[in-house]
Amino acid sequence: MLKIYVDGDAFPNLLKPIILRSIIRLNLSTFVVANKKVDIGKSDLISYIIVEAGADEADHRIVEMVEEGDLVITADIPLADRIISKKAHAIDHRGELYSVDNIKQYLAMRDLMEKIRESGEVTRGPKPFGQKDAHEFANQLNAFLAKHCKS
Repeated sequence: MLKIYVDGDAFPNLLKPIILRSIIRLNLSTFVVANKKVDIGKSDLISYIIVEAGADEADHRIVEMVEEGDLVITADIPLADRIISKKAHAIDHRGELYSVDNIKQYLAMRDLMEKIRESGEVTRGPKPFGQKDAHEFANQLNAFLAKHCKS
């Protein structure tokens, strides 16, 4: 049975009720992994895992736990790449479904932007997260769950 993993670091508040409804509606075991308390709602289906502080500790735990076919919700592109290599799925907070077909392109763009910033160039970060992004996430999540879950 499909399990959901939420990379709790920087998880947008607008997405919490969206994911909670899906968890309860489809009876999905869910793990919220972060280095601090991140509450997405109350349900016996949700386990909260707090890891030690440190770069990528939550990511490492998610990679350890995830199994083929599971879903990880993360905006962390290197984590998404690791997840896809384990034949699991990843969706970002804005509704992008990462796949074998597109993850290397996202990694390359991320690395390029990092090099540009390291050279001293000032770049704009991502646009502020808003209602439109939450709507795109909800649509992608619902489409994914409709395809991968039997309710």
